[in-house]
Amino acid sequence: MSAAIPQHKLLESPNSRSIEVNGWFITASTNPISNAPECDALQASLGIPLPEMTFGNNYLTLGHRPSGFKYSFSTHEALKAVKKGELVDGDGGVKVGHAEKWMQSRTDPYSSLPMPKTVPTKPYDWTYTTTYSGHSESELESSTLPSELSGIPWTAADPEDPSHAIPLAELSRPDPILFYAEIPLFEDELHDNGSSSVIVRIRIMPTCLFILSRFTLRVDHVLFRTYDTRVYHSFNSSPPLILREKGGWEAPYERVQRHLPRRDDMTPLTDPTFIGKFLTELPKHISQREGAKTGWRGLGSKTEVAVLTEKTTVT
Repeated sequence: MSAAIPQHKLLESPNSRSIEVNGWFITASTNPISNAPECDALQASLGIPLPEMTFGNNYLTLGHRPSGFKYSFSTHEALKAVKKGELVDGDGGVKVGHAEKWMQSRTDPYSSLPMPKTVPTKPYDWTYTTTYSGHSESELESSTLPSELSGIPWTAADPEDPSHAIPLAELSRPDPILFYAEIPLFEDELHDNGSSSVIVRIRIMPTCLFILSRFTLRVDHVLFRTYDTRVYHSFNSSPPLILREKGGWEAPYERVQRHLPRRDDMTPLTDPTFIGKFLTELPKHISQREGAKTGWRGLGSKTEVAVLTEKTTVT
């Protein structure tokens, strides 16, 4: 049987939709690609070139009125998490496939050409890899506050507590969808060497809300990489509990390509859903430890919880 539909209110404007339900006020704003002046201002703020398609005015905001807890996903913060400067161990730096072949041709033992000196061509991660997981106001403030005063509510989940795990069975039920939105933050074709994107999706059912924020990277003939953030809240939890699962996966390009449903159809390789499903179904020692041998620190998973009591109110 379907769950009873709670009292709720929907609000709409040309570029945003909002819902009020069970003490939450949630807004999803989807706008066209940022114009030139907006891009100039955002680039000046971030200090890196912007992706080809930057949706600088897009965002998702959640406010829990009883506790004052606020959480958001925004393009500015997602790009702020992209590495600036020369990449070092742990950053997961990637070279394009033809660059590797070019280097091999120059290092052939029979080649008379000298070994070229390589230097970073851009002072940022050209793949726009980001482990951005959304942010609460207290998280943004924590860099300027002492740790004991930062008020960040997230703590490590207890693996023995069933309420600290996202209930997949509930999310799989054909319950009515009270609210749904898909919010692209950015996308880039990486100079025709692949693609990089962040898309945030939210759906609200009668019993819960669920968010999936997914960064997807494809570097042709090199690797696939995904970083997912899942946020879940049951309207029936007492005290109100919100879960956040974060995880990064990676695999060589050819490993994914070998498992295409049809050998002559490469379309799935451009589908973030297909890529994400394949990477997360690989054994963890392959996709979250070995990865594509880039040493990316984003590999692995963890779950955090926040109890939304009056003590978490942000002022």
